[in-house]
Amino acid sequence: DKFTFRNGSNYPLQWEMIFNIAQGTAKGLDYLHRGCNDRILHLDIKPHNILLDEQFNPKISDFGLARLCPLQESSISMLEARGTIGYIAPEVFCRSFGSVSHKSDICL
Repeated sequence: DKFTFRNGSNYPLQWEMIFNIAQGTAKGLDYLHRGCNDRILHLDIKPHNILLDEQFNPKISDFGLARLCPLQESSISMLEARGTIGYIAPEVFCRSFGSVSHKSDICL
């Protein structure tokens, strides 16, 4: 957040580095959704939960709201909404928008 939304004209991150952070985050989500024995639904993806190492490689953090979903199932049931307002997928917040699945992590 502090690097990409900084006031002024001098951004410390170049667009290529911002792209690499976004791409690395997408690869991390792909691993959580398709690379594990069970799908891991993070349910709280936001800039504050993407940590950067010394080379600005992204690391997904804060799995406090995460849920497991067996690979053979396409959605999960939830009794209440999870996530941060402004980043939460519509189907997580209001059931009339559809079922909650791994796709809920990539709502824009």
